[in-house]
Amino acid sequence: QVQLQESGPGLVKPSQTLSLTCTVSGGSITENYFYWSWIRQSPGKGQEWVVSITYSGSTYYSPSLKSRTSISRDTAKNRFTLQLSSVTPEDTAVYFCARCTGLSIRSCSLGQGTQVTVPS
Repeated sequence: QVQLQESGPGLVKPSQTLSLTCTVSGGSITENYFYWSWIRQSPGKGQEWVVSITYSGSTYYSPSLKSRTSISRDTAKNRFTLQLSSVTPEDTAVYFCARCTGLSIRSCSLGQGTQVTVPS
């Protein structure tokens, strides 16, 4: 059974870059045909898809966040990393990494999530 574990700082100052890593066990991030994704949920809001990287390394970005987002992977360590630049308090959320079968959140199995706070 695949397990996903998010790691990274819980507090990021405004204008800085948020960096989170998802370490995967029980499955390979190069395994056909999965999408490895970041999803976030802000207080009082629904889940929001942020970015995905596929088993082959293709990337897909949320249009609203694309200019500030990057995703990378380390296949040797079986992990992938989100970077979100120029953060504001509106980026405060629980960030989940996920294994998905497509670009729909409904196709995803999420990790436990990690709280990231950007103070005002």
